[in-house]
Amino acid sequence: MSRRALLSFAAAAAAGCGRRPPKPGTITLWFTYGGNNRKVLLELVDRFHQAQSEVRVEATFQGDYFEGLVKLRTGLFVGATPTVTHVVGEVIPYLSQAGVLEPLDDIGRGTIDDLVPALAQRGTFAGGSDEPLVALPFNRSTPIAYYNASMFEAAGLGPPDSWEQMRQVAKALRQGATGRSHPVYGFECPIDWWFWVALTGQAGGQVIEPDGRVSLGGDAGVQAVEHWKAMLHEDDSMKPPTGRDYNAWEITNRDFLAQRVAMIWTSTAFLRYLEKNARFPVRAAQLPAKVRRAVPTGGTFFVIPRGVGGAEKEAGLTFLRWMMEPEQATYWSTNTGYMPVSTGGLELLKRQGYYAANPNDAVSMEQLRHALPWPWAPELFRVQREAVQPRLEQAALRKDSDVGRLLAEARRSAASP
Repeated sequence: MSRRALLSFAAAAAAGCGRRPPKPGTITLWFTYGGNNRKVLLELVDRFHQAQSEVRVEATFQGDYFEGLVKLRTGLFVGATPTVTHVVGEVIPYLSQAGVLEPLDDIGRGTIDDLVPALAQRGTFAGGSDEPLVALPFNRSTPIAYYNASMFEAAGLGPPDSWEQMRQVAKALRQGATGRSHPVYGFECPIDWWFWVALTGQAGGQVIEPDGRVSLGGDAGVQAVEHWKAMLHEDDSMKPPTGRDYNAWEITNRDFLAQRVAMIWTSTAFLRYLEKNARFPVRAAQLPAKVRRAVPTGGTFFVIPRGVGGAEKEAGLTFLRWMMEPEQATYWSTNTGYMPVSTGGLELLKRQGYYAANPNDAVSMEQLRHALPWPWAPELFRVQREAVQPRLEQAALRKDSDVGRLLAEARRSAASP
């Protein structure tokens, strides 16, 4: 975000330092999703209450990730923050620099050392281990490809391994779907920052360079959008997605379940949802490569807002410590599709043969070998929300768009204070 917004967060933290804590033995938890994932989280809260009697958790839904972040900022201003909340990973460096997060080292060395490195703060961010520990992994994910196995088998096709194969497969599925009661496209994907970052990485680029320069991938960032444009306008194999932010994600999932599209890119978070609701076999695959395989990690981290201290903070850490344990981490993962954040839990699933029996679940874990760390850059979230995301739809959906010019505009916007 801008320097002005950063300072406003710091001012909010100061304004909220007189916050009223909940009653002794109770902590408040804000969470930001619904559906099956909400159900599983509340089941875990109930299990926590059954496992001990000293800490009670009052969990409250706050909308989607971005709505929850706005409410956190408001809560900091008025002194009404929760004990614990979770925020999208790209905003962590910004919140840390703004001074609105409590340090979490007191969670304990045993808990910290058991976290899956690529999903913890130390591995999610380049240089993340050099910064104060302010975030613990919760619902972590990667983008993956889902495909309708019946459609693919009927066409004699398998999931693509390269951008070139991706175009060929999507075109073949589009052309082979004639005679159906509704149009069928080969591919659909939200025109969203996260998937553009994946494509940019696959083309060999990165959003912010090691020296801190916001490059937006240079030519690789342009190639990423041009790949979408080719599938949308030249091949007519990609369904033009509608909606913005998470509305676009929901529509993509619905189109896949309605068999209006044979293959989608979305989050591993939707694995259980898609498997349970599809009337066809759902298969998952790694994203294809151009010059390399590459994916960003996504999802959220648990944080404790600045001003939570004493017995309330310790109670919050008790809950978070319990959530990081192998049993809870694996329960969350196997019932949602998110990735297990406990190394012990991950190894237990492997020994029990869980991934052999559930190969779709293994895809995101296999992709961690190709995960690109985010930069520890306070401007990362602003680059996403203000510079890149507002220009992506125009760049991809307009056939006559000048992608290079639009990304140059985005770079200039990112450089503005």
